[in-house]
Amino acid sequence: MHLKPYISLVTKVLLLLVLTFYFYPSDGQTTPQFPVSYRVFNPVIFNPAIAGSKDFFSIDLLAGKYGESNSQLLSGNARLTKKAPEYFSSYNSPEFTNIGIGGYLFNEKTDSIRTLGISGTGSYHIQLDDNALSFLSFGVTAKVLYNDYQGNPDLSKPAKSTTYPNFDVGIYYYNTNLFAGLSATNLLGNPETPDSTGFTTLAVSRQLFLQVGYKFVISKSLNIIIEPSLIVNSDDSFSGEVTDMIKPSLRLYAGKFSLGTFFNDFDNTSFFFQFKYPKFYVGTYFEMVNGSPFYKSPIRAELTLGLNISAIKSGFSRENHW
Repeated sequence: MHLKPYISLVTKVLLLLVLTFYFYPSDGQTTPQFPVSYRVFNPVIFNPAIAGSKDFFSIDLLAGKYGESNSQLLSGNARLTKKAPEYFSSYNSPEFTNIGIGGYLFNEKTDSIRTLGISGTGSYHIQLDDNALSFLSFGVTAKVLYNDYQGNPDLSKPAKSTTYPNFDVGIYYYNTNLFAGLSATNLLGNPETPDSTGFTTLAVSRQLFLQVGYKFVISKSLNIIIEPSLIVNSDDSFSGEVTDMIKPSLRLYAGKFSLGTFFNDFDNTSFFFQFKYPKFYVGTYFEMVNGSPFYKSPIRAELTLGLNISAIKSGFSRENHW
């Protein structure tokens, strides 16, 4: 298969993303900001091109609490299927198309601001090899956000509610071991112009994400895999500290169990684990402030629940759904 047309297309998309960030400066945060652990458990939230990259339909629920703040995120994504030709009396198993779909709902409450969001995602996957093991995908997410600011009488800031649209784009390469993606979120930026003090009730800005990881097979018989990965996240003006942009992660898969750590903040220590059953999984994520007892600094605690539904029902259990 000739890859030059695809490489040329990837180059053009990357250039478009870079130019988009260059001409539209802003500051703020990503939306949704919480739960933190979606960056580990469900990165399709920040890169729509990941939607449909697995051979099963995934429904995921994340919930987190940190002090008085709390957040919930419900998402799902799948690759569309079609019926394969029937041969005599053989089982008519489905074939996957090139189209992935997804979406999410979230509720986020931090301090005096509550944000609600709903989105829809579409992606297109291009097969790069004859064995259907290597793909390049492109994705777009359209979303509508509702922001409710409760006001601050001490600063003479009135309450305010705002509803606004936004969208994300991304590209993603994946095979059996390597995955890498680049995405841009909140491309329409912040619809609210900051006042003379720089204050805005909307904690949203354009964000750039780079994600890369590799699965090292330690033992095929025991199904033990180590996966180091890295997320680089910045606003479009690259205004933050380098250490705040770089977020490494290390994950160990051991059969039906996985555990690891994610450095969302180098001032904190975090760990997570998941246990999977044939069709669903449960997991937790904890984050603690370094050098501070838990009763002085609250522990961030998040829970994840997932449902994995295979499109291929061929009589044997498809349990390797991570």
